Amino acid sequence: MEIKNAKYEISSAKVNQCPDTNVPEYAFIGRSNVGKSSLINMLTNNGSLAKTSQKPGKTLLINHFKINNGDWYIVDLPGYGYAARGKDQRQSFARMIEGYALERRQLACLFVLIDVRHSPQKIDLEFIDFCGENGVPIAIVFTKADKVSQKVADHNISLFKNELLEKWEELPPMFLTSSEKKKGRDAILDFIEKTNAIWHQSLSENPEENLKEEVEKDNNDTTSTNIDQIS
Repeated sequence: MEIKNAKYEISSAKVNQCPDTNVPEYAFIGRSNVGKSSLINMLTNNGSLAKTSQKPGKTLLINHFKINNGDWYIVDLPGYGYAARGKDQRQSFARMIEGYALERRQLACLFVLIDVRHSPQKIDLEFIDFCGENGVPIAIVFTKADKVSQKVADHNISLFKNELLEKWEELPPMFLTSSEKKKGRDAILDFIEKTNAIWHQSLSENPEENLKEEVEKDNNDTTSTNIDQIS
């Protein structure tokens, strides 16, 4: 897939304020400082699209970016687990994130970002389990692969998979990335291209059906060994 253009469109505090469209959206979320903005900028080849910062917790709203003149959207969600926020703000963000994940019918896939430098973290596992329990279509993106050796990355990914398999019958798609080296870019964009095709086919055949469920089913059917996505 080629991204010809990417443009910021709107920031929303609630899911019902998001754009009223009928095209697929790919949302990105993770713990604060996981490299979310850098990944979005790497995927779009636009270093200034999503605002990056050395200070975590800068994304405060649901940010929509129009891709290829509105063929699909990238959505930048606030990070979770930032301890410096007050209790009220953390609860507000939780409601915003859950509202988007559970209610946004345009959501084709929620990319959950995991820092590959670390062993599995409870907060990440809990969020992924929440998505699985509620039928949210997800893929896991391990970030910052350039910061560790391949041996360390493989070890931490293996630990993560083993943790998930204690509850999950089938693992979601997984990708290993480095924003600095553009590692994993083609694999993620190929996945999005395939998912877009599934989305539009389902929409044309079953306009009243739950598109998120159809996309998740088709992606699970065609991803027999998720480790193949990691490159």
